[in-house]
Amino acid sequence: MKKIIVNDKMQKRYRYELAEPVGKNFADDFKPELTPKEMLELGVFGGRYMRDCVKEFPTNWFKKAKFHSKNTSGHSPKLNYFGVDASQPLSVWKKNGWIYKEDPRGWFQWYCRYYIGRRISEEDRRQIGRWKSFKRHLSAVKNNCKKGDNGCRPKQKQALLHWAYDSRKI
Repeated sequence: MKKIIVNDKMQKRYRYELAEPVGKNFADDFKPELTPKEMLELGVFGGRYMRDCVKEFPTNWFKKAKFHSKNTSGHSPKLNYFGVDASQPLSVWKKNGWIYKEDPRGWFQWYCRYYIGRRISEEDRRQIGRWKSFKRHLSAVKNNCKKGDNGCRPKQKQALLHWAYDSRKI
């Protein structure tokens, strides 16, 4: 098993093993429509997410990633596919208990690590459950927007992209 050692702004000397091949052997009820690479290229999280994590993941994920400038604070909603801010601050995630200690950046960090092969049985079930429950937004967009109308509910559509649902197709 390949071992990963993480040293970035949020974790020092965090270690994990890859138990599965990259992009393979997902739980039967977990079928994301976008890969982490596709999400980063489309524009998610205002381009702020994971700028200091490039050594942990495949380099090709970051070749066309839309990143916010490292020299400025905050994020850039204009980098998001739908050009809107659809994120809540990390403080909100922490307050609501949505952050797992091994993945201090939240769901997308968990997904990236799951995608490359890390498995943590109990946490994987919890995060997949959260992913499945987010699908309710997909129904809301379908019920209220004409197919292909990117101006209809752009925040919801952007949020769906953040959860690996391809809302461009709705």
